[in-house]
Amino acid sequence: MPETKSAPLTPELYAYVLAHNPPLDPVQRALVESTHALFPDEAIKQVAQEQAPLLAFLVRLTGARQVVEVGTFTGLSALAMAQALPADGRLITLDISQEWTAHAREAWAKAGVADRIDLRIAPALQSLRALPAEPHVDLAFLDANKDGYIDYWEQLVPRLRPGGLIVVDNVLFMGQAADPAVTSGPGAHIRAFNEHAAADRRMESVMLTVADGLTLARRVG
Repeated sequence: MPETKSAPLTPELYAYVLAHNPPLDPVQRALVESTHALFPDEAIKQVAQEQAPLLAFLVRLTGARQVVEVGTFTGLSALAMAQALPADGRLITLDISQEWTAHAREAWAKAGVADRIDLRIAPALQSLRALPAEPHVDLAFLDANKDGYIDYWEQLVPRLRPGGLIVVDNVLFMGQAADPAVTSGPGAHIRAFNEHAAADRRMESVMLTVADGLTLARRVG
């Protein structure tokens, strides 16, 4: 077995990491707190706090103007990415829940970025198929139902411009991705997706141990 160089992520070390990342702004912080208060059983669906500034960083790093997000929940990731977009940038975010995304809309409006975000309520595969077929997406963030990841990937990759980036969340799925005893459910779906993504010669991918696992994949052909 290869030796890990990762430090055990204790609560103290995690607090240290957050303290050395860009802090959440007041609207982002309020969204985190209200999501946990209003949807305590679902709050785990929200991206980790360190992922919000990371997504914003990646938007700025890539110079993205056209962003697609699959899976909105209460809107923290969309908020962070929209805030990092230039004034003429646009983010299309896909979800099926009116309840969760109503909360997202409030936060986007408070942050002054609602005009940059196009929320589409419909099955994600349907919405992705309706996008223009030519390569035009600069960055995509995939964080939705795990059994749909391969289908979403296959819709997104051809629509990425050369050099465009897909960011995929939960690729470790609480360790289940690497557990051969997990043969069904989200963990098994994630394992199948990880194999699919790693074998895709159109993309150059790296898997990182950020939060619940994050894959960054760049369109190369």
